Amino acid sequence: MVNHRVLITGATGGVGRGIALACGAAGWEVWIAARREAEGRAVAAEVDARGGAGRFVACDVADDASVTAAFAAVSSAGAIHGVVHNATSSYSSVPHPATELHLDELGHQVAVGLRGCHLVALAAHAPLRATQGSFLVLTSEAGFEGKKLLSTYATVKAAQRGYMRVLAREWGPDGIRVNALAPLASSPAMDDALRLDPEMRERVMRRNPLGRLGDAEHDIGPVARFLLGDDSRFVTGQTIMADGGSCPIT
Repeated sequence: MVNHRVLITGATGGVGRGIALACGAAGWEVWIAARREAEGRAVAAEVDARGGAGRFVACDVADDASVTAAFAAVSSAGAIHGVVHNATSSYSSVPHPATELHLDELGHQVAVGLRGCHLVALAAHAPLRATQGSFLVLTSEAGFEGKKLLSTYATVKAAQRGYMRVLAREWGPDGIRVNALAPLASSPAMDDALRLDPEMRERVMRRNPLGRLGDAEHDIGPVARFLLGDDSRFVTGQTIMADGGSCPIT
């Protein structure tokens, strides 16, 4: 019998994959909700190898019907105890000044990061109310500070934090906890950012007391697992910084 079932959007790589594997190591059933089936099933197999039960469900978080169908599929397997909105737009990873921002880029990042968060939240509310479960949003220190050359990303991440706090207050009476996690971890997206902005590594490491990027599975995953599990039953409306101390803002 499954004692904890979670759905994670955009978990085919990077931090989402790390969270999935950490949850698998706890013996949980983990649903990889993503557009890329081959990659999603590969991560599900890795969850199995960690001792959990990996599953894949097709999901495009920017599409209402797709999100609804994904939650229906997972709900047919049983109760949902935790949901993670991790999906992030990959429309443009090239750093550029805000004055050079194209509206297509803004629209796509809002569609995935913010509208997608809202659609996932709408679908998650009833299942999580039934289990007194947890909704977790992956955000970023960029949402606190703003980030040079990353105006759209920083804006969307800040908006996610505001939305998370609204949900925490509105859903608290339903017994649902809503939190955000701001990681600093090695991932394909981070590697691309460091490659495209050679000065970024020095800026990041200079302010990091631990002197390294986090490991998605072993440094970030357990924090997410805590926020999704019963040990955090009295934690809501918070943004947890899992960033090696880089951003001392809460």
